[in-house]
Amino acid sequence: MARSEQDWVEAFARSTQLSRRRFSSSGLVAGFTLCTGPLNAATIVTDTNGLDAAEVKIPTADVTIPAYRARPKGKSNLPLVLVVQEVFGIHEHIRDICRRFANLGYYAIAPSLYARYGDPGKYDMSTAQQLVKDIVSKVPDREVMSDLDAAVNFAGKDGADAKRLGITGFCWGGRIVWLYSAHNPQVKAGVAWYGQLRSPQPPDARRPKYPLDLVGDMHAPVLGLYGGKDKGISQADVAAMNAALQKAGKESKLEIFADAEHGFFADYRPSYNAMDAQQGWRELLAWFRKYGVA
Repeated sequence: MARSEQDWVEAFARSTQLSRRRFSSSGLVAGFTLCTGPLNAATIVTDTNGLDAAEVKIPTADVTIPAYRARPKGKSNLPLVLVVQEVFGIHEHIRDICRRFANLGYYAIAPSLYARYGDPGKYDMSTAQQLVKDIVSKVPDREVMSDLDAAVNFAGKDGADAKRLGITGFCWGGRIVWLYSAHNPQVKAGVAWYGQLRSPQPPDARRPKYPLDLVGDMHAPVLGLYGGKDKGISQADVAAMNAALQKAGKESKLEIFADAEHGFFADYRPSYNAMDAQQGWRELLAWFRKYGVA
């Protein structure tokens, strides 16, 4: 790896404030989406020194979608990490996570999984529910799985070793980690940050199954990182998922950070919990190493 785990943790602690500046982009959210509200002073900024980090275009089954890719300059045959967006899309925080992985010697790629439906960056706090209605609710799981397959195929031709495939995702993307780990037998390991485990409403054609429905289909071990104070994901659901995984003989597990809220890794938001975020990141890296994504 290009940098040690401790190097990253120390850089994490030396984070600086990033202003909400808007700049041109061709398919990804410019800066931070307005829905995220005022930026936390702890917002982390990872530069591109020594990295090849840029927007790329991924051919999928029906269209070409944008993605953000980061990798160490001049390196190939790199372990591959799919980074799955929050509900707000591929904004600066998600891109920064890709750069953090690249600084550790990974090829990280975050495809824009809403690309066919609109720009989440155009919404603000007052229209957040409209974002869900206009864009998020229209994205079918089967399309997301196909787009992630396309991202793996693209990365495999662009310097990544698809045989060392990991996936991580946050909030909306946390649920997708569970689904993709059941979908693609190539996945070596996944880390899901506070993703929904049970459907909040009756299943429909776009979202027919949730993680609790897919325990028996899991190909890869998933580490779930959840907040004890998360108001959107119940502790009962976390316990039910752990029990189902254990009964099925799966290596996956969920861990509770007792003092953490939903979004505790999101350093740009008030929900950020630095201690738990750092611990979760260390556990992510250890999980990937344990299962061959390194």
